[in-house]
Amino acid sequence: MMMSEAEFELLVSDALDELPPDLAALIDNCVILVEDAPPPDEPGLLGLYDGIPLTERGTGYGGVLPDRIFIYRLPTLAICETAEDVREEVHITVVHEIAHHFGIDDARLHELGYD
Repeated sequence: MMMSEAEFELLVSDALDELPPDLAALIDNCVILVEDAPPPDEPGLLGLYDGIPLTERGTGYGGVLPDRIFIYRLPTLAICETAEDVREEVHITVVHEIAHHFGIDDARLHELGYD
């Protein structure tokens, strides 16, 4: 599947816009970044959360760099056949990584259908 960086970034933006407003308002000190490829040691990774989940932030939390959510374009495109497949996979990946920001682990996400 081929898709420009701009088209892919728009899908990520759309996925963020689809979050319930009450949930989106709770995201704190977190940026979403689109990159072409994941770290070399994890070539098939579609997304990555790097930060301190909200559930682990204590009273001493402050003055830290924002958490980062990475959405990786090339591995996502590699597993998709259509633009609609890409849209769906981006949505799933964005929700998955934001869930990590809220302290939800992979086991619970699997139970909810976000593999």
